Parts: sequence; C-alpha cells; structure tokens
Amino acid sequence: MATQKHSSTSAKILYRPFGLISGIVSGALAGVVFKQVWKRVSDGKDEAPTALQSEYGLREILLAVTIQGAIFALVKALVDRGGARTFERLTGEWPGD
Repeated sequence: MATQKHSSTSAKILYRPFGLISGIVSGALAGVVFKQVWKRVSDGKDEAPTALQSEYGLREILLAVTIQGAIFALVKALVDRGGARTFERLTGEWPGD
C-alpha cells in the first residue's frame, strides 16, 4: 500500500518553475518518441496525418491521434513523477497534493 505524502504551500510554489520546465521537456521528448513510433507503424511516413488532411481516411487519423495521445500521456506522467521525486530529494518536501 502506498504511503501518503503531503506538501506545504511553499513546496508547491517552489515546484511551479520546475514543473513548467519539466512539462516543456516532456512535450519535446514525447514528440520525438511519437515521430519514431509513427515511422514504424506507418511504413516510413515522416508526418502523421491531421484531422483536416482530406487525403487520409478517418481510420488512419484516429490511429495517429490515439498513439500520439498515449505517448504524450505516458511521457508526461513519467517526467512529472521523476521531477517530483527529484524535487523531494533536493528539498525534503513532496510538491504535489
């Protein structure tokens, strides 16, 4: 069973810039990972289709956005969790609720 970690208001405020930077990093990292995954699942196409590109079918568009969303959510969760643990090691306080 997981233990509850509580944070102070000051820890939450101090974590904000740290969280903002980690959010930017996670977005960039997720973009790179998605491009590599998309190349593999789409027979080498560099760019994933967007909803407004009429030359692609709905199935391919939905596949692309589903993969992209899953990758972005996974990378964000990993980076956020790692950032919170690093912040806790540095300050002794957990930055979340």
